[in-house]
Amino acid sequence: MTTGTEEVVLKEEEEEERMVRMGSYGGMVRQLTVTATAKSEEEEEEKEKEECSYEAAAEEIMLLWGIQQPTLSKPNAFVSQACLELKLDACGHSLSIFQSPSSLNTPGVTGAVMWDSGVVLGKFLEHASDAELLPLQGKKVVELGSGCGLVGCIAALLGGQVVLTDLPDRLRLLRKNIEVNLRHGDMRGSAKVMEFTWGDDPDPELTEPPPDLGKQLLGSDVIYSEEAVLDLLSALQQLSGGETTIFLAGELRNDAVLEYFLECAMKDFVIGRLDQRQWHPEYCSSRVVLYVLVRK
Repeated sequence: MTTGTEEVVLKEEEEEERMVRMGSYGGMVRQLTVTATAKSEEEEEEKEKEECSYEAAAEEIMLLWGIQQPTLSKPNAFVSQACLELKLDACGHSLSIFQSPSSLNTPGVTGAVMWDSGVVLGKFLEHASDAELLPLQGKKVVELGSGCGLVGCIAALLGGQVVLTDLPDRLRLLRKNIEVNLRHGDMRGSAKVMEFTWGDDPDPELTEPPPDLGKQLLGSDVIYSEEAVLDLLSALQQLSGGETTIFLAGELRNDAVLEYFLECAMKDFVIGRLDQRQWHPEYCSSRVVLYVLVRK
């Protein structure tokens, strides 16, 4: 009989056997596996596939909360949501990201301030690009739920042709941050802002990558409620193709919401988790997780 601690150690050892490369990312990631039975493979029984996805998602949640123990660390390690402006150095520039702390009083509005997951994802992109593991120069990049726009700004500074998207009432602040931070004469990429509501039909510009170039989809703190999961997955399916790589950074607040997302996403996507050793060394947090997804 094994203890809870021993079970976590065993699960971590099993993960070492799941290291794969996924999409356009040149590093190794730990693949979340769905172990289908021979019967389900032969008869393609949907019920058994769903059970396998549920078990794989539950295993991932147990491992995450057991190893990272997010509730034991302080939230908002890299941001201050009470401030009107967040300053961050990235890609040789000093970025000034404006926030609207008063908007947090409006139910359902979280994109008017920065969260650690956005900082982690943005600095990961910079770190991976510097290490030549994720070249963004000339690549089409679409960011979902851009919020204050930090991640999209960094992707543009790294050479991406970036489209930042959010709901209509979030676009004013987003445009302001783009204008303030991307007026450098030496900017390698480009950025534009577009309205996009998950679940609606996207503008063709969001779905069509440049010829012969893979597309990147980015999202930080976009897995926040069970009600939004299916709309988010619909958006990911609409905007992705065989050459698309998706990077999602999430705040580890609610294990049930993340488990539901993973369970649903595994039906159409292969999912890998990026080890913190591959993140920017100065921007790691046990309260954040970073996944890479590709279409099956």
